[in-house]
Amino acid sequence: MRNFQLSLRSALMTSAALIMVAGLPMQASDLDNRIESSVKNSYNFKTYLKDDNIKVDSTNGVVTLTGTVSHEYHRSLAEETVVGLPGVRSVNNKLSVVGDLPAEHSDGWITMKVKGALAFRKNVSAKDTEVHTEKGVVTLTGSADNEAQKQLTGEYAKDVEGVTEVRNELAVPKPEKARRTFGEKVDDISITAQIKTALVLHKSTHPVDTKVTTKNGVVTLKGEAHNVAERDLVTKLAEDINGVKRVKNRMTVK
Repeated sequence: MRNFQLSLRSALMTSAALIMVAGLPMQASDLDNRIESSVKNSYNFKTYLKDDNIKVDSTNGVVTLTGTVSHEYHRSLAEETVVGLPGVRSVNNKLSVVGDLPAEHSDGWITMKVKGALAFRKNVSAKDTEVHTEKGVVTLTGSADNEAQKQLTGEYAKDVEGVTEVRNELAVPKPEKARRTFGEKVDDISITAQIKTALVLHKSTHPVDTKVTTKNGVVTLKGEAHNVAERDLVTKLAEDINGVKRVKNRMTVK
């Protein structure tokens, strides 16, 4: 009788263990499916990265990105977007850039950096701005909605590593066009990823250790700035990102 009870108890424990183990892959699979779906439906992947060839594969929260992108900063934007999603444990970024990357600090490299610095802005127009670099001198051509937008575009370009001078030849139509509006909602994860990517592209904020979180379009910045001017610049750059409603800068000054 005792042997029978022990055998029955062992069988029940074994069955319970098998049920628990069998449930793990399903739970993990559900999590991975949610991660992959969230990535594909994020604002960044549906706008800035929509023409890139990116495959997203999540296994137990470890996300692998494979495929190709058109710009180096797209690699960073894709990774930062994925990193911020709930359930993501780590990101293995295997994305490659189409074509040969320009040598570091070359004119082509500077042009690429300037285009990246303008990419996510709501108060400048990257698509209406042509960038040409020769011996570190950047020339901006195209059009701006107004004089303020023209000057801001020049400021952003000047704050890119390697730029020695900016020749701002953007044309301002008269009468001035109405400022562009963006009706599409930008999700919080995409906003955070854009800000992190933008801060890296500017030489004045690249070395700053800034922690960025976003909730309902309200951005909170934490970390340390070297001085008040640097802290204010981080605020300014964050405020000009698509989808940002307000910025709370809680950074401390060393």
